[in-house]
Amino acid sequence: MFSGVWPEILTSALRALASDGKVAHKLGARAPPVKAPIVKGDRMSDVEKWPVELRLSRGGATLAVTWADGERHEIAAELLRVESPSAEVQGHSPDQKTIVPGKRNVKIRDVEEVGSYAVRLLFDDGHDTGIYTWEALRRFGEDGAEMFDDYEAALSSLGLKR
Repeated sequence: MFSGVWPEILTSALRALASDGKVAHKLGARAPPVKAPIVKGDRMSDVEKWPVELRLSRGGATLAVTWADGERHEIAAELLRVESPSAEVQGHSPDQKTIVPGKRNVKIRDVEEVGSYAVRLLFDDGHDTGIYTWEALRRFGEDGAEMFDDYEAALSSLGLKR
């Protein structure tokens, strides 16, 4: 699933581990420089906020992310798809955002690395243009329930269904 070489701060090798028939991807963290910045300001600012494992579960219906600081989030593929950071979904300004219906059963079929800062998720409906930064994945994990409620409200207001 992951290809290429990860930057030095993570590791030069990814290990695919079989566990209960599911594939997990370990991002084996090396000891980074002390407080190596990812993003400046109030946002994620240290390596502890980097993921150390991404695991597709429930046949790709969920992406489980384990973070270096010990936090773990299970994020529904449906939420990741309908709130994709792609221009196709988000547009180029807030008023261009598209509400995406009919994705209740969407699955993640693959995960590809994007440099040292993100992954690209490939969905079984063909969508593959969203780049999910570590910061974005953390937001999906921490705020996912609220994001999903907002999505359902938007669908309802338009008379659309999941």
